[in-house]
Amino acid sequence: MSGSGGSDFSDRLPLSRSMIDRDYLTRARPGVLAELRADPSALTMFLARGRALLAEGGDGPRLELRPAATVAESATLIYLGRVTEGDLEGRPVLVAILDADEADAVSTDADRWGDLRAIATELEPLDSGLFTQALAIANWHSTHGFSPRTGEPTEPGLGGWVRHPSGQHDEESGTHIFPRTDPAVIVGIIDDEDRLLLGANARWGGDRYSVLAGFVEPGESFEAAVVREMYEEAGLRVANPTYLGSQPWPFPASIMIGFEARLAPDSVRVPVPDGVEIIDLRWFTREELSDGVRTIGIPPRASIARAIIERWFGAPLDAP
Repeated sequence: MSGSGGSDFSDRLPLSRSMIDRDYLTRARPGVLAELRADPSALTMFLARGRALLAEGGDGPRLELRPAATVAESATLIYLGRVTEGDLEGRPVLVAILDADEADAVSTDADRWGDLRAIATELEPLDSGLFTQALAIANWHSTHGFSPRTGEPTEPGLGGWVRHPSGQHDEESGTHIFPRTDPAVIVGIIDDEDRLLLGANARWGGDRYSVLAGFVEPGESFEAAVVREMYEEAGLRVANPTYLGSQPWPFPASIMIGFEARLAPDSVRVPVPDGVEIIDLRWFTREELSDGVRTIGIPPRASIARAIIERWFGAPLDAP
């Protein structure tokens, strides 16, 4: 894998920030969640319907963190780890995943339940990392109530980081179901005129443009996925994929691996959308994109797609 995006690119990835030691050894302690619930230093964030409870007041959004002992016994708890820096250094943090009734008992104020995509760039690194981690693991739990191997009901173990058949300890059953993350490559393609290729996805109705992306297939390297996906979606051959950086995207369970690539010398120059996922493709100069953001949509600031576009552009773009 050639090249590196460097710290300047990483600084543009709000969901990649973290100030948590995931403390995986503690997860294995028997009764760890009950132990942490009784720990006066333990803090808990709250997650419901994919949104996190925010604190009242302040200059910007921040997570509401409450003593773990105050969380309802019925709530699903997951141990996220220990804070590594700042005033809360060393303190353990959990997430309480609430159903609708439990969430209403905490707060019925809709404005206090924040959406990660909307507020990620405004959150401090600790809160951004906690929210991203909590949402990703909560999404996994919501889709693995039954074993994909046996069809049996499952329940959490290891502090919320594994599931196993109900009524059995995972070490007894030997049937471990661990969280999975789906890797996807996302690529800024640049031609020999230094133009950037952007496409409109059918799901967006043709009024928003972004760099192209696709999931990595089994047995495939990231670089091979870049070459294959760009040809499938745009009919273009690319060469020398350069790794830029990665960002978790827990909507519901992806990790986006960012690349920049150049057109291969033997490639056609006119992109052809696949007509299924991609309905339009356009090469943009920097001047055209600067003017175009007033009339077309581009990805939000929280996304790695936006970071790839702005890296090529050379400055932040004046768009939401």
